Amino acid sequence: MPETNLPRAQRLAERAFGTLERFLHVEAASGVVLLVAAIAALFWANSPWSGSYHDFWHMPIGIQVGTFEFNRSLHFWINDGLMTIFFLVVGMEIRREIHEGALSDAKQAILPLAAAVGGVAVPALIYVAMNADPAKRAGWAIPTATDIAFAVGILALLGKRVPSNARVFLLALAIIDDIIAVLVIALFYSSGLNAIGFLVAGLGILLVLGLQRIGTGAALAYVIPGLVTWSGLYWAGVHPTLAGVTLGLITPVRSMQLRENPMDIVVRATKRLFDSDHTDDESRMASRLKQLRVAQRELLPPVVRAQMAIHPWMAYVIMPLFALANAGVVINTNGAGAESQSVMFGIALALVAGKPVGIIGASLLTVKLGLSRLPAGVSWLWLCSAGLLAGIGFTMSMFIAMLAFKDGTLLGPAKLGILIASAVAAIAGLAMGLVAARQTEQPSTLSD
Repeated sequence: MPETNLPRAQRLAERAFGTLERFLHVEAASGVVLLVAAIAALFWANSPWSGSYHDFWHMPIGIQVGTFEFNRSLHFWINDGLMTIFFLVVGMEIRREIHEGALSDAKQAILPLAAAVGGVAVPALIYVAMNADPAKRAGWAIPTATDIAFAVGILALLGKRVPSNARVFLLALAIIDDIIAVLVIALFYSSGLNAIGFLVAGLGILLVLGLQRIGTGAALAYVIPGLVTWSGLYWAGVHPTLAGVTLGLITPVRSMQLRENPMDIVVRATKRLFDSDHTDDESRMASRLKQLRVAQRELLPPVVRAQMAIHPWMAYVIMPLFALANAGVVINTNGAGAESQSVMFGIALALVAGKPVGIIGASLLTVKLGLSRLPAGVSWLWLCSAGLLAGIGFTMSMFIAMLAFKDGTLLGPAKLGILIASAVAAIAGLAMGLVAARQTEQPSTLSD
């Protein structure tokens, strides 16, 4: 039906939804939404309504089935529940990169691997050097993390001027960074481990693998095994969000094997639908539509389908909610004590300076030793831009900070240090990217 024949309200709705869909697929948009959420949290926490900020996020929400009751704050459900989905996407990103991305080739992976190790080691050393006290030293891992979505989103603001290999390098660097962060959380921020909990988590993983083995492609079938895995890790004393990483790592990277090629099934089922007439009964029509849905589903591997389905929710709901719930730091106008200042400045310096120094230094060393070379089209200026953007710790750093510090006198300054560093790193990385883009454009301008 031509658009002019549609009701005016429907035409306007279609245009609005089309505009929204295009916005949601712009990579930089998720970073902007995350930034707005963080600013809103800061404003709310320092406004005359600051009391409502803390009361709202600590509002109890419980689940009760018979005599069983599980009651936790809204803050818990966001940080330990919804963030599992964030870690699920992280796990799937790692899985894809190992299968077919920058981490699939050992030679290609050496440069981002070395850069990531340098970008973890140097910030940790800077922080520890400024915070020798054992209570404060617990936050050593806070400045080692990189926020993938924010860093790649800021880089996307430069548009088509960014070489594709520069984006791939930053993505691979951030993913390796996340692998290290996940290992750090599992090894250093877990306590009181319970063997029975691990058995329950193992049962959940076995259920997932069993469903994959028998060819179950429906996403809903994996919800209960996922909850079993999450509950087991929570019971075991390991942070339950690691269930997301585990499930992401075992998500299949190949489509389920059907009796024939999915595209052939789509073509045949579509042809039968076109050839059908009104005499066809509903059950036959439903059978053909079911065949078509299964074939369409298997045109893409499960890991790709899951990422495509989850990404809008993660980028525009889960991460902004996390920022809104955790970035509300009360800024003390009377000045913080020396104890708090060392935590704040240690994190800020480690992210803003330690990250790029570690990344660029390790990259330079591997290139000079002949172990790797810069990707095609990526100059040292682009690598410097990536190093600076890696200093945007935000989501991951906030997450580790809450595991490292239970004491509010240290957690508040730690969060403030993360926010300051992430803002500075974003501006510095974007500025360096503009310089790199101009340098890249100069030769072509001169040749014209």
